[in-house]
Amino acid sequence: MAFESLSEKISLAFKKLRSHGKLTENDVKDSMREVRLALLEADVNYKVAKEFTNRVVERAVGAKVMESLTPAQMVIKIVNEELTALMGEEKNKLNFSSKPPTVMMFCGLQGSGKTTHCAKLALMLKKQGRRPLLVACDVYRPAAIEQLKILGSQIDAHVFEMGNISPVKIAEKSVSYAKDYGYDVVILDTAGRLHIDEELMNELKDIKSSVNPEEILLVVDAMTGQDAVTVAKSFNELLEITGVVLTKLDGDTRGGAALSIKSVTGKPIKLIGTGEKPENLEEFHPDRMASRILGMGDVLSLIEDATANFDKNEAERMAQKLKKNSFDLDDLKDQMMQIKKMGPLKSILSKLPGMDRQLQGVDIDDKIMDRTYSIILSMTPEERRKPSVINPSRKRRIAAGSGMKVEDVNRLLKQFENMQKMMKQFGGKFKKGRFGFPKFFK
Repeated sequence: MAFESLSEKISLAFKKLRSHGKLTENDVKDSMREVRLALLEADVNYKVAKEFTNRVVERAVGAKVMESLTPAQMVIKIVNEELTALMGEEKNKLNFSSKPPTVMMFCGLQGSGKTTHCAKLALMLKKQGRRPLLVACDVYRPAAIEQLKILGSQIDAHVFEMGNISPVKIAEKSVSYAKDYGYDVVILDTAGRLHIDEELMNELKDIKSSVNPEEILLVVDAMTGQDAVTVAKSFNELLEITGVVLTKLDGDTRGGAALSIKSVTGKPIKLIGTGEKPENLEEFHPDRMASRILGMGDVLSLIEDATANFDKNEAERMAQKLKKNSFDLDDLKDQMMQIKKMGPLKSILSKLPGMDRQLQGVDIDDKIMDRTYSIILSMTPEERRKPSVINPSRKRRIAAGSGMKVEDVNRLLKQFENMQKMMKQFGGKFKKGRFGFPKFFK
C-alpha cells in the first residue's frame, strides 16, 4: 500500500519523541530532521519537505507545547495538521454546472490511466444518480475507442464516438448529443502522448475553448513520483487544470506525488485510484490521508465504504439473527460477499487505527474468502443451516465439490463453531443493543 515506508519511518521518529518525558528544542529538531529524510525518501519535493518541517519546528518549539503534559502528542497533532494543509486542508469536490450538461475533460500522458478512470468516474456518478456520457476523443492510440466501449459496457454507461475525425468536433457533437438525450455529465477521454508536446497541448486547448469544460482533470500515475509533479506543473501552466486524479495509490508507491502536487501546482487532488476494479475510485480527503500516514487509520472512509456496499435491509435482518443466535453458514457466506465488495482485505484493515504498521510486510491472501465461499456452496441447504449433520462422508463430498481438502472443510467448521460460541457469549449484549464483533482474522 502507498505510504507504508513513509508511515513506518515517521512512526519511528515519533517513538523517540514519546520516550522523552519533557521535550527540548533539540529533541523536536532532531525528530523533524528524521521526518524530512523520510519525506525525501518518499520522493517528496525537496523544497516542500524543507518548508514542511520548518513550519512544524516553528510551531512545536513554543512554550505552550513544551510545557504541556504530553508534548510528544502535541507535536504529532501539529504534524497531522501540517500534513493535512500540505495536501489541501479540505476535500475539493467536483464542480457541476448549474445548467446541464457538465463537461469534464480528462487529460494526461499515455499510460497514466485516463481511459480507465473516465469509466471509474462514470460509475461513481451513476451511483450518485447522475447520467454520465463517455466520449471517445482519443483517435490516435490504437484500440483506445474500443477500450472505452468495453469499459462502458461493463458499467452500463453509453459511449459516444465518431471514429477517427477531429477530436474537437467529437467533443462539440457530444455536448449537443448529451443535451438532446438527457445526459447531465459529459466525460471527455482525450488523447495522451509519451511526453508533453506542442501538438498535444494545442489540441487540448482547442477542445477546452470549444466546449468550455467545468472540470479539466489531469490523470497522473503516483508510481512516477516527482515526475508526476513535473507533469502536473507543465499541464497546469499550459492548460490551467482544475484538479488532479492520482492513480495507483494501491501499489508500492512512495507517495511523494500526493504530498507535493498541491504545493507545487496550487491545484488540489480531487480523486484517487485505489485499485483495478471500476469501483476503485475515491474522493480525496487530505485529513484522512494525513491520519493514515501517521498510523491513525481512516475509520470515516471505512464507514463510508461499508455504507455504500452493505444492504441496509440485509444488515437489519442479520442483526435479528444475531440477537436470536441463529447465524448460520448461509449468513456467513452473504457477509463475506458484502465485505468483498469493499475491496482487498489489506486495504480494509489498513483503515483501522494502528493497523497500517502491523500489516507492513504481511501478505494477506484475498483468495481465502473465495475458498471459504466455494466450500459453503458445496454444502446442501440443510448442511449450511445445521453444520452438526456434516459427518466424515459428507466432508469428503464437500471437499471434492469445492476442489479443497477435507482438512480445509474441518478448519472452516471449527472456526464457525468457535464463532457461534462467541456470539452466544455476546447474546445478552446483542439483546440490549450492544454489539460485539467476533475476530475473523488471525
